[in-house]
Amino acid sequence: MKNWVIALMIFLTYVLLQIASIFLAPELIVYFTGKDLSKVEAVSQGFAWTLFITQGIAALIIAVILLRNKKFIPVFKGKTSGFGSVLLWGVLGFFLAMAGQIVGAAIESVFGVTAGSENTELLSNISKTAPIIIFAMVLFAPFLEEVVFRRIIFGGLYTKTNFWIAAIVSAIVFAAVHGELQHLLMYLMPGLAFAFVYYKTKRLLTPMLAHFLMNSFVTVVQWNADKLQQLQDMQQSIVLFLQ
Repeated sequence: MKNWVIALMIFLTYVLLQIASIFLAPELIVYFTGKDLSKVEAVSQGFAWTLFITQGIAALIIAVILLRNKKFIPVFKGKTSGFGSVLLWGVLGFFLAMAGQIVGAAIESVFGVTAGSENTELLSNISKTAPIIIFAMVLFAPFLEEVVFRRIIFGGLYTKTNFWIAAIVSAIVFAAVHGELQHLLMYLMPGLAFAFVYYKTKRLLTPMLAHFLMNSFVTVVQWNADKLQQLQDMQQSIVLFLQ
């Protein structure tokens, strides 16, 4: 099977399951509303299970496609990195992505853009009511997004152009798909970081690992936001007392 056909199959699977979620969510919300839950809890459960189901199915289908077409995965010429290097670059990619987000948010603030992602905050709040969404956020999303944005878009453009054009275009698309154009830079920077570690190791597993670590870190921070705020307040109180 030709690579463009495989890429199209993967892309259509990703898009169609995203569209399916639009129709599935209202049905699940109605279902959970009948479970003696509050309106907020029913919406959270419906939305969480929608993402879990649609992204889980998409991940399963795409994984099968990749396993049956292993020649599609390689993009770069030369020897791929070993598993140890993948781990190291994956961790480095996580730190680069987080640093990039901080820089991107700082630049956005200069232009009056309010810090913080509404999408991230919404998903984190939902996860406290419906933890099943964590599977979609931490496991399915990194796998699906790296296959689509790094292997298909970045990899496809790289073979026709060069690293920078491919990285910037794929990162812009990655940022735009998240639906918060005001935070374009905040999403763009991690996209560039993921493309970089993918290019350095020549293995798609590397940006997947970096993406997994970033989403996991953000989820843990959001879950413990109250405790972190209390710790910060305590530290400030101690500093004021010592003064």
